[in-house]
Amino acid sequence: MEAQKIGYGDVERAARRVGSGIREVAVADAGDGVWFALEFMQHTGSFKARGALNLLLAHREAGTLPAAGVTIASGGNAGMACAWAAGRFQVPATVFVPETAPPVKVERLRGYGADVRQVGTQYADALQACEEFAASSGALASHAYDHPLIAAGAGTLVDEIRAKVPDLDTIVVSAGGGGLFTGVATAADHHGLSTVVVEPEHCRALNAALEAGEPVDVTVDSVAADSLGARRASRLALDTARATRADSVLVTDEEIVDARRQLWEHYRLAVEHAASTAFAGLRRLEGRRGTTAVVLCGGNTSLSDLG
Repeated sequence: MEAQKIGYGDVERAARRVGSGIREVAVADAGDGVWFALEFMQHTGSFKARGALNLLLAHREAGTLPAAGVTIASGGNAGMACAWAAGRFQVPATVFVPETAPPVKVERLRGYGADVRQVGTQYADALQACEEFAASSGALASHAYDHPLIAAGAGTLVDEIRAKVPDLDTIVVSAGGGGLFTGVATAADHHGLSTVVVEPEHCRALNAALEAGEPVDVTVDSVAADSLGARRASRLALDTARATRADSVLVTDEEIVDARRQLWEHYRLAVEHAASTAFAGLRRLEGRRGTTAVVLCGGNTSLSDLG
């Protein structure tokens, strides 16, 4: 099968397209050569706003943004970004989420004006319902991660980080289906940087794909499953991981929870488990030399369990 990929040119075009429509990422010096990329401060509370805006702007430019609006299946963050972007163009957003989606995310989705439909217990269930709706309604089908425009939008993070951390060597990101990873690894590789992709032990879609040589279904059972709960990684992510020789790291739920607590207790950063997954992976890289940026990708979480 021919490799699927995006190029750095796609990321550059996305950056020009979204322009000032997104917030430039802030960074914080965590010491010992580690920097935090505070992408949870992005519109809608996660990096997803980048890809969502890039997708809708590209379709508006091409004259292919339908009056029926856009639809997406999401654990929450991609849906919020989709609804936010749709609101900028005054078109409807219909978002399918699992019944297990955190209430804080469902409430925020509705706050962005989305028509929220809860289906099944996993992301895959919501995705099937979303695909059926797109076919029957004529709405533009977006995707939480498996789309070149979504991935390219996410990759716009890298040049923003490099501008603030010019001696950067490595970027650490968490992955569910692999959209953020695909964009980041593509841009990082262009600049000669290394990428480390971190997943929960029991939510390891990309790691399993690398092991099997093709995307495969995996068990979804992690404290971070609301954001990282893809049953299968995209072919785009797998081929990008191979082409960029990214390092794949697995962490336990206990490490993810502890990393989230440490981010709060030591830095007063309130992030969701998907973001602390990347930080947990950093601990597995002791001895790696050079300057490292950890992407804290989302903050749509409840403050009640941070202590």
